[in-house]
Amino acid sequence: MERVKVLIVDDHEVVRYGLSLLFQQYDHLEVVGAAKNLEEAMQLMEQYRPKVVIMDVRLKDSSGIQGCAEITSRYPGTSVIMLTSFGDDDVVLESIRAGAKGFVMKDAGNLELLKAVEAAIRGESMLDPTVTGRLLEHLRRSPWEIPEEKVKLTKQEKRVLALLAEGMTNKEIAREIFLSEKTVRNYVSNILSKLNLSNRAEAAVWATKNRMYLRQ
Repeated sequence: MERVKVLIVDDHEVVRYGLSLLFQQYDHLEVVGAAKNLEEAMQLMEQYRPKVVIMDVRLKDSSGIQGCAEITSRYPGTSVIMLTSFGDDDVVLESIRAGAKGFVMKDAGNLELLKAVEAAIRGESMLDPTVTGRLLEHLRRSPWEIPEEKVKLTKQEKRVLALLAEGMTNKEIAREIFLSEKTVRNYVSNILSKLNLSNRAEAAVWATKNRMYLRQ
């Protein structure tokens, strides 16, 4: 089985070292590099074309958002997972718009980070539940732009969207509501189309802001 290439981008050496050790425990993952800044990251991207990039939201030489946007633009086959910490709420939405596939708190457990990586490998997005909760507070201060026209989601689509907002993967949603994973993928695609959103992360934020609508 071909190993999945992973690139780590963080300006703290201890974080780069710790994440490298973590991923080396899994035979299906291969850490191809650990960059301390965006310049190094782009060089490694060109050399290895990793499937997944783990990137700190804040880097010393540039914004992690800038890095995320540059990577997703030049390498559309790569999924970027942002590492965030308390106080980064103001940049999470910008990261979503830049193409980030997921967000994990820096103090999250190893299993949470691995779960985000596995979701990214499948082409899915994942928001750390803690990030989702804090985003709601952020959105109350700076409202998410919601289409003016009335949104028309089916009852099942609302249910899928609510579970997606809880951080569930397609596989977990399928198990929860007794559907095939393919059917759930189709529901997610329809939801994104109806809401005019780009990815699951945006959908999760939209759902968090519009919980009352999902309960109707």
